Amino acid sequence: MEDREFIRTVAERSGLSREEAADLTRATLAALAERLSAGETRHLARRLPEGLSESLGSGTRAAEKFGLDEFIRRVSAHTGLTVPEATDGVRAVFTTLHQELGDEQFDHVLAQLPGEFRDLAELV
Repeated sequence: MEDREFIRTVAERSGLSREEAADLTRATLAALAERLSAGETRHLARRLPEGLSESLGSGTRAAEKFGLDEFIRRVSAHTGLTVPEATDGVRAVFTTLHQELGDEQFDHVLAQLPGEFRDLAELV
């Protein structure tokens, strides 16, 4: 999947414009990179289209420990979306990410996150 197709899919799933979906996708991936180990971030970057993998950064930072509420708050602050909009948007990004990565790789990502992230991802 190319980055444009990924963003179009997020826009359709979230009900946001393509511009908002692009911003949401970048913010979600950036927050995810802050939460994942450097190795997992680099591995994830290799699996994403180049335009999206740039949102993950260099993959050299240590993982920060924060939960889903803080994750959503960071995405909301970056995008200007309300918390409910950001929650729905993150769900759309996670669904699209799952589709892009497949079950095994998506499970590797979720394994580094608290269970509440899995609950969000499974609501889709």
